[in-house]
Amino acid sequence: MDFEVPLSGTGGVVRVADTVRRPGGAHGAAVRGLLRHLEGVGFEAPRVLGTDEAGREVLSWVPGDVPGRPLPGYAGTDEALRGVGRLLRRYHEAVASFGVPDGPWDRDGSALDGEPEIVGHCDVTPENVVFRGGEPVALIDFDLARPTRRLYDVVTALRHWGPIADPADRDAVWYGVDVGRRLRVFCDAYGLARGERGEVLPAARVRFERSYEVMRARARRGGRWGSVWQGGAGPRIRRAQDWLERHWDELDACLC
Repeated sequence: MDFEVPLSGTGGVVRVADTVRRPGGAHGAAVRGLLRHLEGVGFEAPRVLGTDEAGREVLSWVPGDVPGRPLPGYAGTDEALRGVGRLLRRYHEAVASFGVPDGPWDRDGSALDGEPEIVGHCDVTPENVVFRGGEPVALIDFDLARPTRRLYDVVTALRHWGPIADPADRDAVWYGVDVGRRLRVFCDAYGLARGERGEVLPAARVRFERSYEVMRARARRGGRWGSVWQGGAGPRIRRAQDWLERHWDELDACLC
């Protein structure tokens, strides 16, 4: 008999042997289409396996290590940072042929101005990256995937992997890091064009403000987002915004 192992912080998602079982969501059909596309083009992500007797979605388990909190040392290295940059670029190349199809996407999420270019992951946090041998190899948890600009995925990843955050809110492995240098390392690994690097900090500024408003609105509806907000998400965003503004010039100089 296979036992169900709850996955922390995932709201009813469990592991059963080599599968993941999760309640169907409002965006499930769109996300399943995205995952099938990624399988077809050979990008490593959970595979859609159907539904179980309880009506839950069944996805494949992606083997490897997912950094927990506090972050392990391997997740804080420059090698990991470069790997995440390359992984995000591979994802964008893989999803480009998917286009921007209509569907029940999470369209209430924050976004940058401009026409969507791709369906972004929109949540490239350490908890959503699978490592093997210290190398990032796959993305998981596509719940927030939606049509967006590539730059949105870049600044979201930098928010968490730079990290663009007040030192008080950083994991120990990143407490004393040179964030500006790390932003450049990531952008180099991703292959962000020189002309686009001047957009990174303004995009991060917009993302912080819109993410704050979106999360506050969702928190009012309760559920998982309510718990996230009560856990201090709002003040963390405000502290990150203030830190970004104080260090703007030095960060910008590193990106130029």
